[in-house]
Amino acid sequence: MKKSLLLVVIMLVAIAVKAQDIYVGGSLNVWRNSTGNTTSFKVAPEIGYNFNKTWALGAELNYSHEYNEGVTANAVFVAPYVRWSYYQNSAVRLFMDGTAALGFVKIKDGDTSKAGQIGIRPGIAVKLNKHFSFVAKYGFLGYRRNINTSGDSFGLKLSSEDLSFGFHYEF
Repeated sequence: MKKSLLLVVIMLVAIAVKAQDIYVGGSLNVWRNSTGNTTSFKVAPEIGYNFNKTWALGAELNYSHEYNEGVTANAVFVAPYVRWSYYQNSAVRLFMDGTAALGFVKIKDGDTSKAGQIGIRPGIAVKLNKHFSFVAKYGFLGYRRNINTSGDSFGLKLSSEDLSFGFHYEF
């Protein structure tokens, strides 16, 4: 644990040295279905570092809450990623995030279970001005454990659960 914390501190110091290549942002999702008596929200702040125009390294901290007809579930994930931008012009960038998320899911009055995923998420970033970009990610190709389902699963998933809209502010 101490070695992991030291590694995180060293990475943050190294990133702070070259602040113009840092970006921060995230996404927020809120959904209410009064007919089905369901409510869900997800908050996912993100920080990253651009090594060059092609490669970036970042992490997302993910908190989600879901209420579905009397059953409440809360989840927390840390999702580091490596981003490969394979196409870029003056306004649009297409990228793939290689991600590995680890976290916990807690069902009210139930057990806490470990959860995680490893895979690829495609995305698009549209530059609005020098500092702000609109970012969308859709889909997932890889392996998941206890995320959106109980137990292990793998494959390609293109569902609304894997769609996120957010923004980045680049320093």
